[in-house]
Order: sequence, then C-alpha cells, then structure tokens
Amino acid sequence: AALPLFVRSFPDSNLRLTPHGQLVKIAALASCGSVSLESSYEKATRCIYTSTLLHENGRMGLKPVNVNKSCCQWSLAYCEVLLVKAGSGCKVLPLICESNIVTTSGCSRILSTHLRKWLRDRNLPAEARLLRLEEGYVQEGSSVIVVGMLYKDNDLLMIVQPPQPISTGCLFQRLLFPVDVDGLVLGISDSSGPVTNPRPVQHPEQ
Repeated sequence: AALPLFVRSFPDSNLRLTPHGQLVKIAALASCGSVSLESSYEKATRCIYTSTLLHENGRMGLKPVNVNKSCCQWSLAYCEVLLVKAGSGCKVLPLICESNIVTTSGCSRILSTHLRKWLRDRNLPAEARLLRLEEGYVQEGSSVIVVGMLYKDNDLLMIVQPPQPISTGCLFQRLLFPVDVDGLVLGISDSSGPVTNPRPVQHPEQ
C-alpha cells in the first residue's frame, strides 16, 4: 500500500527544468518498439507488460463456494509475468492490478475448451475444479506513469533506475512504514483508457 500511495502523491515533473540525477515522475504513452508481448489467456496484442495468475481453491466437493468469503483457501498454482526490457540491468516494479477473468464454480463438471487448452499447454491439470484466473496487461498506446532518476546528456533525456534504493518515507496518516524501492516504478495513469484491463471482467465457467 505504501508504494502506490507514494507514486500517487509524488508530483509530476518538468524534465526541462529538472536537473540531472533527480527523482522524477512522468506520464507518457507506452511503446513496444521492435519487441511486443501477447497476454497469455485473453491474447491481447502489442503489450509492454503482461501478468497471468491462476489460483486453486483447496476445498473439495461440489458444494458452491462464495469466492469472496473463502480467500484463505485459495493458493497460487501458476504465474506468468513478462515485461518488455527497460534497459540493461534495469529492474522494473510494475504497479499493475490483475482483473478476474475466469472463476469456476463448485458445480462445474466440465471446463471450457479454451480454459482446458490453456491449462494443458502449460502442463497443468485440466479436470474440473475450483479455479480463479486473473490477468493484467498494458498495451501499446496506454498512458503509463514512470518513476525513476532523470539522466541528461546534452539533448538526450532518459528515465533510469536510481543507483541506490529510494525510500517512500513514513506515511503516518495511513499507518504505513517506509518501503525501499529498488528499480523503476511502472504504473497506469488514471486517464489510461480502454487499452488496459483496469476493471474486473468476470467470465464464470458453468
């Protein structure tokens, strides 16, 4: 919670007036360049970042389960996170939330063809069970926020990873302790638009 709050409260920077070596925050349109990604399940194309998480519920039997009240029984069974390279040796900390794409019910006897194929392609069991699949991605053209150190060399401007971890500082009003940030921070602008999947889109498996 400390890092997202720190990013939101950090003021936007004017790169022309900011000196070399200062911590900055900018909003810009994402570009894949010559390398792009495709999201694992929804097959969203021209992405700079994708994340797919598969959770399993350990509860047995066919009795329906309230997925909102049984969070302690869910465990992460599989994870894919891919990011277009930001630079040699550069770490990136993505603040991208995954949306709920698929939730199977306790009464499901057969999973959808697409879900079963996705599971088998990854050597995961394809029998019917309680599953929750979440996916997040950022497509080219999305408005993204980057927090890092400004590098200036004549007319060249770059946002690079700070040489030392930075601290979010104490946020006493939220009862949050400092968090050290080691790398570039990548987030989504509030005005990003429909080229990301910021809202939960749930497709229950029947």
